[in-house]
Amino acid sequence: MTSGNPKSTVGRLKSRPQFLAVRAGEKRKGSVFLLEVLDRQTADEPARVGFTVTKKHGNAVERNRMRRRLREAVRLQAAFAMKPGHDYVIVARREVLGVPFDRLAKMLAARIEGPLEGRQKQARPPAGSRKE
Repeated sequence: MTSGNPKSTVGRLKSRPQFLAVRAGEKRKGSVFLLEVLDRQTADEPARVGFTVTKKHGNAVERNRMRRRLREAVRLQAAFAMKPGHDYVIVARREVLGVPFDRLAKMLAARIEGPLEGRQKQARPPAGSRKE
């Protein structure tokens, strides 16, 4: 059974150069994952997503469970928030396993839609312009 919504179609990042290119983009920190976003400047191509779970976050069984949970959250809810022509890399933290799935999917969709208001970094004044 396929969905009638073509916007939910998301490609996959598969090669190391693709993952490394996304690292140069915007980073959106979350409590259970880090989201890296890169605008490829090609709005006619579908969004692509990749998943990273490092070895410091458990054994292979736990890492695969983290990856499966994130992949399913993207499929069910977050894919609709992804913009065409963008690449997304989701870097999991161990806390992904402890969060209820519904909450995880909502957190992921909210983070994909954009950074939270008021959570952006303050611009630092130029060096040497300190008030005394």
